[in-house]
Amino acid sequence: MMNGVLVLCDDLIFTSKVTATGRAAGLAVAVARTAEAAVRRAAAEPPACVLLDLHNDGLDLTRLLTELRAGCPTMPRVIGFGSHVNKELLDAARLAGCDLVMPRSLFRKLLEGSLVEWATPATS
Repeated sequence: MMNGVLVLCDDLIFTSKVTATGRAAGLAVAVARTAEAAVRRAAAEPPACVLLDLHNDGLDLTRLLTELRAGCPTMPRVIGFGSHVNKELLDAARLAGCDLVMPRSLFRKLLEGSLVEWATPATS
């Protein structure tokens, strides 16, 4: 899944929209509902991109990013999204090392036009 997308989100309706958008763009899309499942999945099939719902229950973002770095041969691009009113959470995600962080509303707006770009492995 090197050109694929891993979605970490426990909101089934939102996950369905992201999955459908990715598959319509010809991308392999895997879904994890917990950080532990995401780390296992990424280690088994390293994605090019992780789409991360910052409001996922029990999410320890620093631990997740550390485990992704340790388990993947190349660190996937991490796109975090969350509530626009929770500026502290969005700022913390930037500080923790997410490549791109945005409010959920902007994520929804950009998803269709940007997903393929986000899922394209960066070249050195």
